[in-house]
Amino acid sequence: MKFSEIKSSLKNKTVGIAGCGGLGSNCAVSLARVGIGKLVIADFDVIEESNLNRQYFFFDQIGKYKAPTLKENLLRINPAVSVEDYVIKLTPKDIVELYKDCDVIVEAFDKAEMKEMIVETVLSEFPQKQIVCGVGLAGWGGNNLLRTEQYRNLFIVGDRSNETSEDNPPLAPRVGAVSNMMANVVLEILLGKDK
Repeated sequence: MKFSEIKSSLKNKTVGIAGCGGLGSNCAVSLARVGIGKLVIADFDVIEESNLNRQYFFFDQIGKYKAPTLKENLLRINPAVSVEDYVIKLTPKDIVELYKDCDVIVEAFDKAEMKEMIVETVLSEFPQKQIVCGVGLAGWGGNNLLRTEQYRNLFIVGDRSNETSEDNPPLAPRVGAVSNMMANVVLEILLGKDK
């Protein structure tokens, strides 16, 4: 499939991304670069200097809300992408409302309870939609441990064991690898398997 055909296939597709940190911002960038038609992004947080080691933001954006700032960055990469941004801490009700028209949903939260909440909400409220999650991405190295597992409409990307902590922080190389694997899964869902 030629790149022009890929962009043509993706231009009418919508992907929802819940969380605009390391996983969400980098996954969104990858999808914008390949020509996704629309992104629906949501995050309640502001950019901190400590985020810059792994998130797609810049030093002069510290203190700004992540969702609208990510929208600005995405439009600099691809002005043709449509981006709806929401500064909100998502609840099950919000997830249903914001992501109801999305073809695929990407879970990109930091906290385990938020991950669980969105997975349960999507699988119960949208049984036909696929959700792509990132789990186990802290530290560095271990590329051969990163994998994708599928459980019906749930795709889990990462190593499922290296959870983030103060002594095992998320760093750009591994977060970037997992976020790009997640974007790649989204493409498989939307375009079908590559040759």
